[in-house]
Amino acid sequence: MIRDLHHRASSRTDDGGGGRTPRQDPDHRSGAGRVREAYSARAAEYISLVDGDWRDDEGDTALVQAHLTGLAGPVLDLGCGPGHWTARLHALGVEVAGVDMVPEFIAHARATHPGPDFRLGSMTGLDLPDHSVAGILAWYSTIHLPPTELDRVLAEFRRLLVPSGVLVAGIFDSEDDVAAFDHTVITAYRWPVEVYAEHLAAAGFVELERAQRRSPSRPDRRYAALAARAT
Repeated sequence: MIRDLHHRASSRTDDGGGGRTPRQDPDHRSGAGRVREAYSARAAEYISLVDGDWRDDEGDTALVQAHLTGLAGPVLDLGCGPGHWTARLHALGVEVAGVDMVPEFIAHARATHPGPDFRLGSMTGLDLPDHSVAGILAWYSTIHLPPTELDRVLAEFRRLLVPSGVLVAGIFDSEDDVAAFDHTVITAYRWPVEVYAEHLAAAGFVELERAQRRSPSRPDRRYAALAARAT
């Protein structure tokens, strides 16, 4: 889903997690449907934040733009939420489509951002041909995946990308272990950036750049972004 709003909307406290095999929250027993329902219930709140005074981190913006503009082919914004990243890339001349499984987000994106294509769908089940896109933005859209499902999703990203296509992913960073935490919408997972990078490599990606930071408004949270090229 959309990382940029998570720490603004959150009022809960991280549980600290622990161990390379994180606690499996009951919310994940019914998979993507529970995630969709949870975001649908809070869609109006998230949309109002996007349309309000929210500003993306300058470093995040620079990293995304550096790696997903100027590509020779279309880009997918997977888990696009209300569509502001999709719209930003489109304004920079990128042939980009936004995909999200929350109907309220897609309806808002279509009404608010004319130009880009917005599609209702899931990043875990895209009916698109192999090697059909030049870039993928997964901006904090893998955070709700149980760790056992990450490799399958990264393999799907690799399937969709052309050789040398680029993936940019945003994640919650961890100082030590892969761990579940009590995200304001539904359970999410934080990853040591090195461990996430290992999974990218196993899926057929070569890391191009990474960035790690904290937010002054949420010093308890760590954020990371990785850009990687498909081999």
